[in-house]
Amino acid sequence: MRYAILSDIHGNLEALRAVLADARDRVDAFLCLGDIVGYGADPEACIELVAEHCQMVVGGNHEQAVAGRIDLNWFNPYARAAAEWTHDRLATLVHASPAYPEEWEYLVSAEDGFAAFGAFTTRLCFVGHSHLPGMWVQGSWGRGHEAGDVKVAIDPGGRYIINVGSVGQPRDHDPRAAYALWDAEARTLAIRRVTYDLDAARAKIVAAGLPRFLADRLAAGR
Repeated sequence: MRYAILSDIHGNLEALRAVLADARDRVDAFLCLGDIVGYGADPEACIELVAEHCQMVVGGNHEQAVAGRIDLNWFNPYARAAAEWTHDRLATLVHASPAYPEEWEYLVSAEDGFAAFGAFTTRLCFVGHSHLPGMWVQGSWGRGHEAGDVKVAIDPGGRYIINVGSVGQPRDHDPRAAYALWDAEARTLAIRRVTYDLDAARAKIVAAGLPRFLADRLAAGR
């Protein structure tokens, strides 16, 4: 199976359409790590597209906030579905940190990622939330961290945390939409970047009356 893993779409319909078109003939299934809504001008349309294309969806903090569901006493259906998928596919999907998913911690530095390995048991863990693509790996040979658009052959003796970046609001100074391609059979993983109609997305944000900063940051990728 080949997977496209998406995260942090944030109501950016143009970016989401571009990523879906780019990945359609490259993968067998789509997975989403959450934050479909927030910041952008097309939350409803993005939710509809994700529901149509993604076989598994994890709820992000923006979904929880909109729904009034940030409450540790509730076990949300996205988390339950992700746990079932993990059991069958041997990968962990989480929006933020696997260590404390309900606290929305960011994995950015080398130590951030290394500290999270004890929180899951699978070989692969896909995260989003920071909008910054990157990889943490550890095995009998040691451990390593690489920021940016990684491309790697997965070592069966290693364990990996992959931040898939952001579809709708990249923050690594690259305005192109980002997502991860995982080929479970070939044991390869890569972050892909996709150009999209930035001007249209920015114009919609301004026209919707959202803060101008949210439109400007798309062009800067920050």
